Amino acid sequence: MPLKIANKKRNYKTSNKTIYSCQYHVIWCTKYRRKVLDTQIQGRLKQLIREKQDAYEYQICEVETQPEHVHLLIEIPPMPIHSIDKIVGKIKGYTAKVLREEYPSLKSRLPSLWTRSKFVSSCGGVTFQVMKDYIEGQSGQ
Repeated sequence: MPLKIANKKRNYKTSNKTIYSCQYHVIWCTKYRRKVLDTQIQGRLKQLIREKQDAYEYQICEVETQPEHVHLLIEIPPMPIHSIDKIVGKIKGYTAKVLREEYPSLKSRLPSLWTRSKFVSSCGGVTFQVMKDYIEGQSGQ
């Protein structure tokens, strides 16, 4: 059973021993979902997220912000030191530190900028069911 990939122009990356395409949709919120990210802060936040791509070894495919939350479409290599949890933790820590230094009003309005939680969903070229059917179909070959 051939695997049908929705996007045949998929951009695969390579590392030492792996060819991969690992993208995630990530959402996180401000503490208490307070609407503290005004237009200026949102612009700076996007800048800070893009600024650390090389240092933290991730690639931003898309970033969008709202007054109380952030959406990322991020690609990371599939290595233990690059877990999505660790990368998002680094991004949240770095952006909170810099934004609270640059915008003192954030310090006075919130005990911390971000909640501890986040939403993460993997993104792929095929649906879960298509992949499941493909793997199940491999047993007869």
